[in-house]
Amino acid sequence: AVLAEEPDLVTASFGSTFDKGGTAPRARFTEFGVPTYLAPSDCEGKEDTGGDGSRSTDFTLDLVYKEITELGELTGTSQKAADVVADLKNRVKAAADTVHAQGTTVLYWFSDSESPYIAGCCGAPGVVSKELGLKNVFDDTHDEWPQISWEEVASRNPQVLVIGNLTRDIQSGESAQKKIDFLESNPVTREMDAVKNKRYIVATGAEMNPSLRTVYGIQNVADGLKKLGLGT
Repeated sequence: AVLAEEPDLVTASFGSTFDKGGTAPRARFTEFGVPTYLAPSDCEGKEDTGGDGSRSTDFTLDLVYKEITELGELTGTSQKAADVVADLKNRVKAAADTVHAQGTTVLYWFSDSESPYIAGCCGAPGVVSKELGLKNVFDDTHDEWPQISWEEVASRNPQVLVIGNLTRDIQSGESAQKKIDFLESNPVTREMDAVKNKRYIVATGAEMNPSLRTVYGIQNVADGLKKLGLGT
C-alpha cells in the first residue's frame, strides 16, 4: 500500500513502523530505492527494552526541533521548518510563563484500565512536567510507558491526573470518559485525592507521545491547571 503511492521519502515517528509487525523493515524500502527517515526522538537516547522502550537520556523538544529542521532540509522547505520551530518555541515559552505549578504532583495515564500504561520520567510527559514545574509521581522509572498496578498508583496519590483520550478501541480504558468512569467506580482509585476532587486534565494520545504535538500538550495541561486553580 505504501509503495503503491510511489513515495520519494518514507518517515516514521516510531521504530516499530520499520520493524516486524510494522509497515516493513527499512531494508525492504532500501531494496526498492525508497529512502527512509526515523524521528530522532525514537532513536536517540532510547533503548529497546521491550514494550515502549526505556530512555537512557531524557527526551527533549530539541529532538523535535531537530526532526523538523532535518525534514525541512530533505524536502527543500528549510525556511518553513524554521518558522515552525520558532512558533513552537514561542508556544512553550508563553505556556510556561503563565503557569506556576511548582511541586504539584501529577500522573499521566495513557491507556488500559486493567493494567494501565503510566508515564515514566523521561518521555513527552517529562517535558510537560519540566516546563510547567510539575512533579510526576512515577519519575523514578525510565521506562517510557510502564504498566503499573492500581494499588501502586493509589499509593502515590497524585494531585492531578492527565488522562489520555484515545480514539482507538482495542482494549479497555481508551477514551477519557471511560477512564474517568473507571476511576470513579473502582474501589482502589475512587479514594484518590485527584478523583474525589475531579482534578482531571484530558489530553490526546498524540500530545503524550514525542512529536511537535507535545508542545500542544504543554499548552493544554497549562490551561487545565489554571482551570483547576493550580497554575497560579
